[in-house]
Amino acid sequence: MSAELVPFGGALPALISEARRRRVGLALLFAVIALVALAAGLLWPKKYEASTTILAQESSIITPLMEGAASPTANKNRAGIARDVIFSRKVMGEILAIGGWMATNPTPVEQDRLIEGIKSRTIVQTSRDNLITISYSDSDPKRAFDVTRQLAQLFISESLASKQRESRDAYEFINSQVETYRKKLTDAEDKLKIYRDANADARPGSEADTNTRISQLRTQIESTRMYMMEKQSQQAALAAQLNGESEVNAVQTTGGLYQTQLAGLQSQLDTLLLTYTDEYPDVIRLRHQIQDLRQQLAQSEQLKQSAERSGTPMPLDNAVQMNPLYQQLKIQLAGARGDAAGAAARIGASESMLQAELERSKRIANSENVTAELTRDYNVNRDVYQDLLKRRENARVSMNLDAEQRGLTFLIQNPAVMPLTPSGLRFMHFSVAGLAMSLAVPFGLLFALVRFDPRVRSAWQLEHTTGLPVLASIPFYPTPRDRRREQLNNSMLLLIVVGVAAIYLALFWLRMKG
Repeated sequence: MSAELVPFGGALPALISEARRRRVGLALLFAVIALVALAAGLLWPKKYEASTTILAQESSIITPLMEGAASPTANKNRAGIARDVIFSRKVMGEILAIGGWMATNPTPVEQDRLIEGIKSRTIVQTSRDNLITISYSDSDPKRAFDVTRQLAQLFISESLASKQRESRDAYEFINSQVETYRKKLTDAEDKLKIYRDANADARPGSEADTNTRISQLRTQIESTRMYMMEKQSQQAALAAQLNGESEVNAVQTTGGLYQTQLAGLQSQLDTLLLTYTDEYPDVIRLRHQIQDLRQQLAQSEQLKQSAERSGTPMPLDNAVQMNPLYQQLKIQLAGARGDAAGAAARIGASESMLQAELERSKRIANSENVTAELTRDYNVNRDVYQDLLKRRENARVSMNLDAEQRGLTFLIQNPAVMPLTPSGLRFMHFSVAGLAMSLAVPFGLLFALVRFDPRVRSAWQLEHTTGLPVLASIPFYPTPRDRRREQLNNSMLLLIVVGVAAIYLALFWLRMKG
């Protein structure tokens, strides 16, 4: 006959029956579970937790005033920094002394083990990027308080000292770089000066001056060459015109000359008399000149007549009259030849100077690479040096701010307090859980026994299993021995329950008094 699962309604009488029959065993199981949980609560170590909150202030009234002049030495990863600082060997060594662990003079291995335990019980958290919470748990409430408070103080002092060291190291590094680049700048300046002193053509502006001078000389040569060509053309034209002119214009006698001069003077006198009177000085001067020429003409005639009467030959008194145009053309030709020769001389001199300037330009071009390299080195070193000077001043201000604690500051927002009650699982939790489990486990086992046991425990189960009606059932009648055994079991059940309750109440009372 196969057994079927008994529904809960039909199993309730079976549960009561099995509970009455096995009440002593269930009571013992109840007592064991309750007392084991109670013992676990007594032996479970107490954990007292203390915490403190540190406020990291980055901005203050001095921050906008020093903006651009000082660089803050802050870091956004405050949780990582806090862990590195708090869990450093130096801080852990002081914590071991504060917590009293060094009183027993532990070995280095034991110290490492203690430090690992402290680290595992320490929690560092950050919120809103500027609040740092340090929590520490320990079995001793006073030590938890002392360690937490000391961790906060050590973190603040070590962080400020680290900031000061960082800013001081940055200033010293930048200062050393300033001195290095100052020497480099001086060396570059000396090299450039020595090279320019040794090479006059390598001075600033030499190339521009040379190019300007070359352009001027070329312009001068071109204009002088045009001028010389003009004079040469003029010289050719004058020579051709001079070849067509006669040097002598006419040949006259002495009397003819006097007559010509008298005619000219008489013409001038007539012209003056049209305007002035006979007393005008020029009129008087011309009359005297005319009178003198007439006397000379008369004397010449007398000498000629005397010679003719005596038969003495007269010397030739012919006068040669030169061609004035011929003389003028000859003078212009000589001037044109002189100007052409001067222009040719200037062209030669200018070409010599141009050649010299071209040679100088080549020398300047050859020295330009060296000068450019030296100048580039000088400019680079100068720019880096000036930038380092500004950075050094910024680093100096930052160092002073950190030294006076005017930059990033730390304030204890919530100081550590002495923990009065332990955290985590306590004796009450174990006792309540023990009572719950001591009731749940026996009844759970009892229910499982009734639910899955194949034995028939009721008429309903028999009818349901066989499908046949039950005609009659024979009840159980206890004997006197059974009654005595029932009383003994009831007494033991009561004793066990009362004993467990008494133990619970006594321990609770002692915990309350303690």
